[in-house]
Amino acid sequence: MVMAPLYSIHLPPAFPSLSFSPKSSISSLPLSRPSTHLSPILKTHHLSTKAPTLVSSTSKSNSNNTLSSIVDQFQEEEEEEFYRNYDQEPAEKLSERWREIHGRDDWAGLLDPMDPLLRSELIRYGEFAQACYDAFDYDPFSRYCGSSKYSRRHFFEGLGMASFGYDVTRYLYATSNFKIPKFFTRSVSDEHVWSQRANWIGYIAVSNDAETARLGRRDIVVAWRGTVTRLEWIADLMDYLRPVSEEGIPCPDPTVKVESGFIDLYTDKDPTCRFCKYSAREQVLAEVRKLVEIYGDERGEEVSVTVTGHSLGSALAMLSAYDIAETGAIITPNGKKAWVTIFSFSGPRVGNGRFKDRFEKVLGLKALRIVNVHDPVPKVPGMFFNEQVHEFVRKWAEGLPWSYHHVGVELALDHKRSPFLKETSDPSCYHNLEAHLHLLDGYHGRGERFVLATGRDPALVNKACDFLMEHHLVPPFWRQDENKGMVRAHDGRWMQPERQKLDDHPHDMHHHLHRLGLAENREF
Repeated sequence: MVMAPLYSIHLPPAFPSLSFSPKSSISSLPLSRPSTHLSPILKTHHLSTKAPTLVSSTSKSNSNNTLSSIVDQFQEEEEEEFYRNYDQEPAEKLSERWREIHGRDDWAGLLDPMDPLLRSELIRYGEFAQACYDAFDYDPFSRYCGSSKYSRRHFFEGLGMASFGYDVTRYLYATSNFKIPKFFTRSVSDEHVWSQRANWIGYIAVSNDAETARLGRRDIVVAWRGTVTRLEWIADLMDYLRPVSEEGIPCPDPTVKVESGFIDLYTDKDPTCRFCKYSAREQVLAEVRKLVEIYGDERGEEVSVTVTGHSLGSALAMLSAYDIAETGAIITPNGKKAWVTIFSFSGPRVGNGRFKDRFEKVLGLKALRIVNVHDPVPKVPGMFFNEQVHEFVRKWAEGLPWSYHHVGVELALDHKRSPFLKETSDPSCYHNLEAHLHLLDGYHGRGERFVLATGRDPALVNKACDFLMEHHLVPPFWRQDENKGMVRAHDGRWMQPERQKLDDHPHDMHHHLHRLGLAENREF
């Protein structure tokens, strides 16, 4: 066999000093030596980083293809490394730009191309929403099913998020809702369970002093849990719009309406339940008002309220942010006002056109909605009458009980752009929050190549779904508790461990509701 000459790859030297414009095409970046520090999961192809040695004349075309693939891989790795460094070394500090990042100018010029500081903040708040899923006890054989697996004081520590620099100030609970029954998870046992009627649906956290200095203000996060089933709950979104004023929200316009299942979930309460004797609405308003007063008035700090959620949790985020502003919970007795922003992930429509107008124009709320264009959830409710139809049809349908409008600014992502994700017919993959955070990591602007920028591990995509290509060797649905939470007792028997007492409501709850004009004359 006649052997072809030895092929070698001559790579240019490492990047010179680059003056990089975010608008420039990454395909024009110079090629340098491959990084030796990238994890195999970060590589688009499983190819050797070594040059081939001998190539037969009968396979010269295959060799050229392999050579091209290797060069492509080297370039992809360098692009990832370049964007990672670019994202981690922003020209300005977050404390100097936080109002811009939180929508002061409706994110004009920050989405295309993607601003690296905005990207990192969106992923960070997405992880606050993801924490609601990671902490939730789904196990129907657990007597704590439907609660948080971690106590409030050790919440972020239990999730490996202690470095985030926030402390949870209270948990949020809701009572069972017949209009969205699949939102709730229950134990198979009716005896010795933590609650017969409640589910844990989120938390409120506040930045500590060190994180506050980095952020440039004291940040209050309100994070809402989404549904824990797949997408069966979409079928529940077939009810009518209802005026928010009928639920006690002090809106002077009776034509401002929201989906009735959402408002019921937000406002329902059960006086017989220790955790749900106050509605989710009352829990949020009282805690936000207390924190805004403590940090805004008593300490004289600038305060932001950032509301986040995924899926149905996104709907609760929109509704609660609107209510916080409408009720005045963000205004202290001394007249200081906190800044409110919503970072929503894969959320459905919440209200009608009048809700949108009051949300944006009257209250001045800022909402950025991150969606996957193939996800069905952001397309409901209002499949036929929504913000995308002709203006004439939209005005004609405004009075109908099925006419819905999205609010805020949309950042549309496309999972088909990611070389890590496989083709699947499972819509729950398109809807998965970790998949959205992966897409944010690789998004640089419309028409730009998908290149990972922050080093976020793509293996996280498969925590609760089956979406990664098989050659990455990441098993689907891999996240689980060791031994499914069972521990061995002193006598050698396996059992569920006891948990710390679950917090319900702070002692000053009624006091803050009274100051908001929402307290009722009752005793518990």
